[in-house]
Amino acid sequence: MFTRIVKMTFQPEAIDTFIAHFESVKDRVRNQPGCRKVVLFQDKTQKNVFFTYSIWEEETDLDRYRHSGFFKEVWATTKKLFAAKPEAWSVDTLIQMD
Repeated sequence: MFTRIVKMTFQPEAIDTFIAHFESVKDRVRNQPGCRKVVLFQDKTQKNVFFTYSIWEEETDLDRYRHSGFFKEVWATTKKLFAAKPEAWSVDTLIQMD
């Protein structure tokens, strides 16, 4: 398993639109084959900065999702709201303490 972290900076006036859009697609994202978890974070001081944190079984699962028609629809709506280019990282968990 691995984690995908995406940082997104939105136009301040687009925050509510993004949150509503995320709410409308979150279950379908979470139910993609190989997706174990999806979390949305909002920065405490820069309210227009968000992070998605998703856990995937295999990189091929994320790739399949990223090349799907569903992802293209989600991303087409989301990217119109950006104030800056998104950043993304795929990371492996080395140590976890719950």
